[in-house]
Amino acid sequence: MSKNSEHPEHPEHPERIRKTSRALPIALLRARESVMAPIRVMLADINLTEQKWRVLRTLDECGGLEQTAIAKEACLLLPSLTRILRSMETDGLIKRDMDAADKRRMMVSITPAGREILTSNMQVSQDIYASIERQLGRRKMEQLLDLLEELQDIKTIE
Repeated sequence: MSKNSEHPEHPEHPERIRKTSRALPIALLRARESVMAPIRVMLADINLTEQKWRVLRTLDECGGLEQTAIAKEACLLLPSLTRILRSMETDGLIKRDMDAADKRRMMVSITPAGREILTSNMQVSQDIYASIERQLGRRKMEQLLDLLEELQDIKTIE
C-alpha cells in the first residue's frame, strides 16, 4: 500500500480533492458550454460574437445605458467593452450620445439595425431556450435560475 492510500488526511490523497466532475467551477463551465453550443451556431450564422449579442440584448432590454452599466449587465470587462462598442458603432448596431443631464457621460443605445438583428434571430434564441426547458422541465429550469441568482450573492472569502 502506498503512503498516500494509508493516510487519507494526506493533502495529496485523491479522496481529499473533490472530483472534477463535482467541482462547482468546472460544472458551471461545462453547463455553460452545453447551453452556449447551439447559441454559438446561431451567432455564427449571423456573424456576431457572443459579447455583441449580450450587448444588444442588454441595450434592447434596458434602453440607453452608460458603459459601466452595460459592462455589469452584459458580464463584460470594461476595457473589452470599449473595444466591442467601437466595433458595434462602426457596424451601425449601436450609437453613442452625450448624456443630456451630465455632459461628461456617454450613453449607449441600440440602433434600428441592432434591433433588427435581435428581432430576426429572437425566434431561434427562444427555440433554443425552449428546448433546454423541455429537457429540464419548467420547475427545474426556474429552480436552476433561482439557485444561480442565489449563488451570485454568496461571498466566499472575506
